[in-house]
Amino acid sequence: MKALILSAGQGSRLLPLTEDRPKCLLPINSSRMIELQIRALIDCGIDEIAVVVGFRAAAVAHFLEELDHTGAAIRTLFNPFFNVADNLASCWMARGEMDRDFVLLNGDTLFEPAVLDRLLSAPAAPITMAIDRKAAYDSDDMKVRLNGSRLVEVGKTLSSELVDGESIGMMRFLDEGPRRFASVLDEIMHTPNGISWWYLKAIGVLADQALVETRSIEGLTWGEVDFREDLERAETLFPDQPSVLGAAAGGAG
Repeated sequence: MKALILSAGQGSRLLPLTEDRPKCLLPINSSRMIELQIRALIDCGIDEIAVVVGFRAAAVAHFLEELDHTGAAIRTLFNPFFNVADNLASCWMARGEMDRDFVLLNGDTLFEPAVLDRLLSAPAAPITMAIDRKAAYDSDDMKVRLNGSRLVEVGKTLSSELVDGESIGMMRFLDEGPRRFASVLDEIMHTPNGISWWYLKAIGVLADQALVETRSIEGLTWGEVDFREDLERAETLFPDQPSVLGAAAGGAG
């Protein structure tokens, strides 16, 4: 099992905080966002991690070099389309990494290790999406419609009466899942609109083929960072704790 983290974006909704550094290097207390993700991955036994970078790629690569002493194999992949394309292109650039089972993470999804543990322990399926449920959903939530536990539809514009939960930005791919996902990504990137879509466009195609299951992580701690208030909430949800990454990581810049 390996992990693929999509961290190519600037995070323009967090300007001016992201004027000179990418969202993934923003501090959450004394850690950086990507450090919290890597820490959780390592806690769950995943020690091979590929990070798709774009905006200020050298800064991200330098920071990750500070983490090499953890024993995890951490590498970066550069997405040259980061300023003109959405995250489907980042996935497409990383399709060579989809050679075996892997976990896919959005670069702005923070989570306690128990979230990933629950996803990894889900019944075997080609693709499994981690979802959460709440009383109401807003326009920015990536909403899902289900048939039992199987994904039927995913998108921000689903009618409220159809919504059964929201994607948290974490997925597991097993067996034929990596190959099927990479194939659909390639098909979409050969269309005129390929760079304009999220990778969930490809997941929607695979959901139509009954290949995508879901796993609820209700009751566990996670958060998505898009706005200043999300940063403040993340500092409450993820207080400082002893790092498995070593003392040098927290101060790297």
